[in-house]
Amino acid sequence: MVAAADLFVRIVGENPVIQGLVGGMVIAGLNLVGASIVLLWRNPTEKWLDAALGFAAGVMLSASFTSLLLPGIEFASEPSYRGLALGGFELVGIVPVLIGFLLGTVLLDRGERWVSYVGPLISSRLVADSEPETDGGTETDGGTETGSHGHSHAHLAGPSATDSDGSNARLMSVLLFTVAITLHNMPEGLAVGVGFGSGDVANAIALMLAIGIQNVPEGLAVSVAAINAGLGRSTYAAFAGIRAGLVEIPLALFGAWAVTVAAPLLPYAMGFAAGGMLYVIGDEILPETHSRGYERVATWGFMIGAALMLALDVVLAA
Repeated sequence: MVAAADLFVRIVGENPVIQGLVGGMVIAGLNLVGASIVLLWRNPTEKWLDAALGFAAGVMLSASFTSLLLPGIEFASEPSYRGLALGGFELVGIVPVLIGFLLGTVLLDRGERWVSYVGPLISSRLVADSEPETDGGTETDGGTETGSHGHSHAHLAGPSATDSDGSNARLMSVLLFTVAITLHNMPEGLAVGVGFGSGDVANAIALMLAIGIQNVPEGLAVSVAAINAGLGRSTYAAFAGIRAGLVEIPLALFGAWAVTVAAPLLPYAMGFAAGGMLYVIGDEILPETHSRGYERVATWGFMIGAALMLALDVVLAA
């Protein structure tokens, strides 16, 4: 919708970097909204969380193609595009996008491996007798920590504690959870910044709204997971959700600035952000939503999210 783009420009201005900053603030704010829900709704069911995360995955999937991959290929295919040269061959068309896509995928994969390797080393240096608070978020049964929503992926929670290493296991769980969700938010913030840096305000607004919408159920899941990972109070869990969203603001700003000063990097950046988001969907969200017996409702959430993003993209582009 051209009117929405015009209104956004009148309010924010025409500077793509400032637009990227505002976009990052919007998606971080919606992450805060989702994270704060746990203060009112303290015990959402696993079925609802799986449906909500499936919805978020569907939105991210559509946004990766409609707002990043396809526009990136189109931009790099224009006659005016001057791509980087490699061995006398100019990288244009789909090639820059694929390169960025693979780089984004590799970064997320290596980042998660780094978390799993470094986590035990850091946790072993933590004070074993500094027991974190557990009022209201978790309960123990026979020395094993359990929560109302046990999660197997570090994206949502970490390993459970045992009799011998209960304190360190909980602390490491919080560490893994915090770093993993930060890695998750990085491509989202970058994608919004790159969208505004491209100069296509209507497409960037659609991407901003898509990521912001999926940040609401994701923020709630992050807060619930923080409780299960060892952050006992709901206020601490909400704070964890807020922190996860804040990483998106500087990355949105950086993405807009980078592609503004170096236009040939735009298709690489679009592919990079899309690769990171799709990796998160395939490696984290979908396996998580299919691990507790609610596959059908999660799949319906996924389909609804994908359809909503497609409709949103068409409406804002009209």
